[in-house]
Amino acid sequence: MAKIRLLGIPEDMIINRLKFENPWWNTGRIEEEYKKMSRRLYFNLFFKLVNETDINRAVVLMGPRRVGKTVLMYHVIDELLTELKVRENKICFISIENPLFQNIGLDELFIRSMKTVGNEDPKGYFIFFDEIQYLPEWERHLKVLVDSYPHTKFIVSGSAAAALKLKSNESGAGRFTEFMLPPLTFKEYISMTGTERLIMESSITWKGKSIPYYSTNNIHKLNELFVDYINFGGYPEVIFKDHIKQNLSRYIKSDIIDKVLLRDLPSLYGIKNVQELNRFFTMLVFNTGNELSLSALSQSSGLNKETISKYLIYLEAAFLIKLVNRIDDYGKKFERQNYSKIYLTNPSLRSALFSPLEMESNAIGHMVETAIFSQSLHRTESLPFFYARWKDGEVDMVCLRKDRLIPDWALEIKWSDKAFTDMKVLKNILLFSKNNKLKDAVVTTRTEWGLKTMEGVNINFIPCSVYAYNAGHATISYKAKSM
Repeated sequence: MAKIRLLGIPEDMIINRLKFENPWWNTGRIEEEYKKMSRRLYFNLFFKLVNETDINRAVVLMGPRRVGKTVLMYHVIDELLTELKVRENKICFISIENPLFQNIGLDELFIRSMKTVGNEDPKGYFIFFDEIQYLPEWERHLKVLVDSYPHTKFIVSGSAAAALKLKSNESGAGRFTEFMLPPLTFKEYISMTGTERLIMESSITWKGKSIPYYSTNNIHKLNELFVDYINFGGYPEVIFKDHIKQNLSRYIKSDIIDKVLLRDLPSLYGIKNVQELNRFFTMLVFNTGNELSLSALSQSSGLNKETISKYLIYLEAAFLIKLVNRIDDYGKKFERQNYSKIYLTNPSLRSALFSPLEMESNAIGHMVETAIFSQSLHRTESLPFFYARWKDGEVDMVCLRKDRLIPDWALEIKWSDKAFTDMKVLKNILLFSKNNKLKDAVVTTRTEWGLKTMEGVNINFIPCSVYAYNAGHATISYKAKSM
């Protein structure tokens, strides 16, 4: 019997694909489709890392699917070409997700790219590898590249944030710089939709000092935009394309959720029962912002606790959910974390699986809470977030001081103005503040704004949409200062 010979991928197919993914080799510019897209407010921060060519470190761009990682890389390429005047044959973009490249090492791809453009001097190259998680042991390959080509800048992106971060920390210490790109913040949504005219500079009194803060000249219009953001605003593509908004289920569910649950996670973690995982995730989406326990999840889903624990780890790794731990009314952690709150990292995931919400929908309260929480999700290392719950009460968000792990501030999230006039609604935040000697706290409202002192606690009442805008602004400002 004749031996069966497997055909290798022809060299010209690989070269043609490289040319296709790098049109600036011929035109000197990125495609117009990408050039006309609005830049995210994170652009300058990311570009600063890319342009640090004197530092021999690769940049690892992490974040969930469809938040604009690839577009951000193209915008960086555009800046390199147009502003820094980097030669077009010194910039290479390669999508590892493409089957043609998945069995080729990073070093070989780099060498083939240099040969294709006829410039085999690696010095001064900017190399972009997109969706790096599809290459097994990518971190080892990348570390070798960084060590082998000290005068080349390597930039990689990936969608499995936690998994990438783990491998980056394990193998890339001193060689990789991580950059997290979250879903759109409400501030970015306002910026991209051209509605910044609604925002005005103001101030609030916090811990006895007047500090800059943003307000609005039309709270009702800003609230409408906030609800629209909750339904559609986490993904840059969605806010500009009405046909996607009208068929959100197809776009987000098929193009984002299903790819993560049916392809990304199984390939990265060896998950076999993807339908089971899909059902479990759907249940979590419906319960975003609720307190859950492994026992309750097991009873509701029919899955054992070990499986649930694994699924939660996987879903966090894909940056679809975030678990928030519980403390008591005196700010103390529990020895056993039997209860947690689970938040979607992007509130519009719920609209995709179920239906968009209106301002008076029954579920809007939890989605407002989810949206506010998501503004700072990727700052949890610098801001240790928890929620407080005890026998007779609960506070939605508490930040512990990192140095002493004691409550630094507390936030109660309300999508109504009742708390502004009814002191009974404030009993939990007041009790928690007094127990922990906090003199200042925040309570969100729908439209009311002001400062009231109650039982020795200064409570800042801030509309939810205004608070979300400021939280997103603070996150970007913090990231800029910490770099």
